[in-house]
Amino acid sequence: MAVLLTALLALLCVGVGVGTWLLVRQTGPQRPEISAYSHGHLTRVGPYLYCKVLNLNECQMPQTQGELPVSERYPVQLSVPVAIYRAPWRLLQIYEDPANTTTTMFRPSTRFAVTIPSVDPQRGRLTGIVVQLLTLVVDASGELRDVPHAEWSVRLKF
Repeated sequence: MAVLLTALLALLCVGVGVGTWLLVRQTGPQRPEISAYSHGHLTRVGPYLYCKVLNLNECQMPQTQGELPVSERYPVQLSVPVAIYRAPWRLLQIYEDPANTTTTMFRPSTRFAVTIPSVDPQRGRLTGIVVQLLTLVVDASGELRDVPHAEWSVRLKF
């Protein structure tokens, strides 16, 4: 009788564990996340915008934006996952005056991480970073342009 009761209790525990897992697991496709770190603070953020590469009209726009506390003394360390690393990607560094925004392109499989000073001597404080995956399109005038089909955003808070 004790063996039967123990077996029944073990089966019940397994059932509760599986049921809990089914309730808390994430469903649907997982989107890549970027991470940004500065002096003991870390933020991970999913995409702000995520479109199908071959159909830029088919997009998900969760408008997720991370926030990272920073100080003028420590840089920001940005890391991208393999899904971004394997593709050509663009980094936008946005400063207090958006006219001072800088753009850096990375070729596929060349950079997993970038260290960015939180203050630039000429541009001032860094206020945000944006990572973009690009798609080439022909615009209405017949010009070939690169436009983001996926974008991640982190706001910096001094």
